[in-house]
Amino acid sequence: MPNISQKGQNMPQSPIRKLVPYAEAAIREGRTIYQLNIGQPDIKTPQGALDAIKNNSIEVLSYSHSAGFLSYREKLAEYYKKHDIPVSSDDIIITTGGSEALNFTMGSITDPGDEIIIPEPFYANYNAFAETSGVNIVPIQASFEDNFALPPISEFENLITDRTKAILLCNPGNPTGYLYTKDEIQQIADLALKHDIFVVADEVYREFAYDGVTHHSIMSIAGLEEHAIMVDSVSKRYSMCGARIGCLVSKNKEVTAAAMKFAQARLSPPTFAQIASEAALDTPQEYFDDVNKEYTLRRNILIEGLEKIKGVKVAKPKGAFYCIAELPVENAEDFAKWLLENFQHNNETVMVAPAAGFYSTPNTGLNQVRIAYVLKRENLERSIAILEEALKKYNK
Repeated sequence: MPNISQKGQNMPQSPIRKLVPYAEAAIREGRTIYQLNIGQPDIKTPQGALDAIKNNSIEVLSYSHSAGFLSYREKLAEYYKKHDIPVSSDDIIITTGGSEALNFTMGSITDPGDEIIIPEPFYANYNAFAETSGVNIVPIQASFEDNFALPPISEFENLITDRTKAILLCNPGNPTGYLYTKDEIQQIADLALKHDIFVVADEVYREFAYDGVTHHSIMSIAGLEEHAIMVDSVSKRYSMCGARIGCLVSKNKEVTAAAMKFAQARLSPPTFAQIASEAALDTPQEYFDDVNKEYTLRRNILIEGLEKIKGVKVAKPKGAFYCIAELPVENAEDFAKWLLENFQHNNETVMVAPAAGFYSTPNTGLNQVRIAYVLKRENLERSIAILEEALKKYNK
């Protein structure tokens, strides 16, 4: 029979979704699963976004402009200006999710064999996007003990070669929840200017910053206009993961011109989802204030609960809605499978994401898991209790 491509063989499985067959089997057996593995918020989507679709009178569901609705881009530019991100509608390309924006970015700024430096652990699909584009990820390991703060800038500089095209940051971080300080962002900006490389910032969790800490966008750094590329999405901000609407933002006209060719090749982003996303921009600040309060409470419940479990260590996040926990096990993936295949407590179990898949360096993070605190508080409390019982039994 014909062979599939080497690229197809090399594409990594998602650590977030690879255990789904085990979960489906557990559900068929009648078990309840608390899903801590995936960043799917249970927060209600803003009603205005839902009503914009429900009450629409479109008779022909047509293509949009390849860059997305002009009205949406103009409104989005106004939103960014309120967040000290001075861009215009011409600097924005609407994409099918933040994932497509990252793919467009890699396609626009790299050639096969080029390198992108990324602090790890990082969003697992960066590995897949790099494989698709023929890009080599050069990881630089952030420290669990330091809550995954930015590694020393000298370590970044030591990794820069003539094939380095960009440094990629996720801010706040997925899977770590780390929120970079203004000084850390400035250090990366200065390094990029020194070596004339891009800084790509995945800022889809911008609205989720806790404990009075402020998010600092790469797009707000003066002098970095030709080097900065921002990736964004409505998925988490408005609890609209299924809309699959994101954007690529850059003031570098060569970058946006190149990205537009990729956008034209896929024709256009989805029309109904753009309508909902444009309407979502009218969401009042109270919505985000309430959401942040809720996630802060959930985070505190999770972190305090995990810290009470014998042998568990956890890094405290300042943003997003994830944390990395070290478990008293040798292989977290085996443990995660066992939770779904062989364990139940009162006919309930939990599903976690093994963290090894969030690293590029082999055999790293083997005893770590990513936990998303996207469940109601009572379900988080129950999940912690189940996890404690599971670890006791597993380690016997």
